[in-house]
Amino acid sequence: MIACINMTILKVAVHETSAGGHRLSKIDTNIEKKATTSCKIKLDPENEYQTIIGFGGSFTESTAFLLNQLSKENKRKILHQYFSDDGARYSLTRTHINSCDFSLGNYSYAPVSGDKNLEHFTIERDQKWIIPVIKEALTISSKGFKIIASPWTAPPWMKNNKQWIGGKLLPKYYDTWARYFAKYLNAYSLEGVSIWGITIENEPLGNDNNWESMHFTPEEMSDFASKHLAPMLEKEVADKVQILGFDQNRDELKEWADRLYGDSSRNSTFDGLAVHWYASTYKIFSKELQYAHQLAPEKVIIQTEACVDAQVPRWKDDDWYWSKSATDWGWHWAPAEKKDLHTTYVPVFRYARDIIGCLNNWVSGWIDWNMVLNRQGGPNWAKNWCTAPVIVDEKEDEVYFTPLYYTISHFSKFIRPGAKRISLQISDNTLIATAVKNPDGRLVIVVLNQESSAKSFQIEIANQHTEVEISGKAIQTIEIQN
Repeated sequence: MIACINMTILKVAVHETSAGGHRLSKIDTNIEKKATTSCKIKLDPENEYQTIIGFGGSFTESTAFLLNQLSKENKRKILHQYFSDDGARYSLTRTHINSCDFSLGNYSYAPVSGDKNLEHFTIERDQKWIIPVIKEALTISSKGFKIIASPWTAPPWMKNNKQWIGGKLLPKYYDTWARYFAKYLNAYSLEGVSIWGITIENEPLGNDNNWESMHFTPEEMSDFASKHLAPMLEKEVADKVQILGFDQNRDELKEWADRLYGDSSRNSTFDGLAVHWYASTYKIFSKELQYAHQLAPEKVIIQTEACVDAQVPRWKDDDWYWSKSATDWGWHWAPAEKKDLHTTYVPVFRYARDIIGCLNNWVSGWIDWNMVLNRQGGPNWAKNWCTAPVIVDEKEDEVYFTPLYYTISHFSKFIRPGAKRISLQISDNTLIATAVKNPDGRLVIVVLNQESSAKSFQIEIANQHTEVEISGKAIQTIEIQN
């Protein structure tokens, strides 16, 4: 006789954001299901993968400037919605060292040409906008958040072309540039802002000479990091800082992982690799992420930048963010052999798909780009207009929380630092999902339904189960109660 296993009911809390109007809304799981159950999601909490570092967005000068153009009430509201326990609970953020395209103009902390000893080094520019906003966010966040800092370029006088855009760091300034990082970290520390990690260069392959950039080959980056930067930080900076290599699109990750990790002395320098999503509007580059992890499983992979790029924001038009009408830079400018990677896309789906795909392929943290932009998609001195999760009309003191804000919140609010991704099997390939075990033992599943119709699915853990329905065109976070 075959013994019957008595299945007990799981207690769950479900939050949903949907094209139909839900915005991180709590869903009543006791109402009658409209869709028939055709899918099972099976969890194995004992089968653990990477540790989660966090989720969040970036403190750019553009974001900080805009927040200070708003009323105190709206500024506080936005920061509260990003960092408070009632909001998105951002836990991992990024900022820029020197200026970037999302600055009000070009600047560095060493404005005096030839100042090899950095006697005139100053972060005065950041003290006006960026640092006060970071400090205010820290007062709102109950658990604090980690910050990764990235340079777009060294001061032009350190480079072979003497320009903000393009060129390379002159070898005679390698030690000066390493000292520059140390001074930056110590100056921020004196302001009460701790920098958790740095990337050596944002997009070392360049950006077609459109805004601040500086080129490195993998070998040059490795030599600078191992022979100059790491020894300087060990000597001059009290706290350990994570050093991340690469910091560009995932399609190039394999080559950079090979070269940055290939030599034992270089391998020991890097704590992990940083990646961006701009190589495709739909492809995760799973093989590349898996390869980098298997090459150095003890090191982290962090997604440090993503956004709806080359696109002026749609103002108070939720439907646009749920429609397949967004394009990226590659829609117009990608080379012929890569055009197929840059199709039109649904912004909400791209965000949710990418975060889930990254988590399922060993990525430990995921950072969006600007937290706040205006209706033009700036300010941006290079006129590189982009979209952010929160759009403001600074002249009218109005704020628009786009569906992208709620999409990221499905991860950042419920998946906490220290969580472990766990094994998940799903029987319906039209649904995409990931699952984690939080430090408090609570299990969290995030599910994306890109179909127009609702779907009902059964969640199983050992001898426990429950049934949940997700709306059409929706993202859902399911917390399994202890």
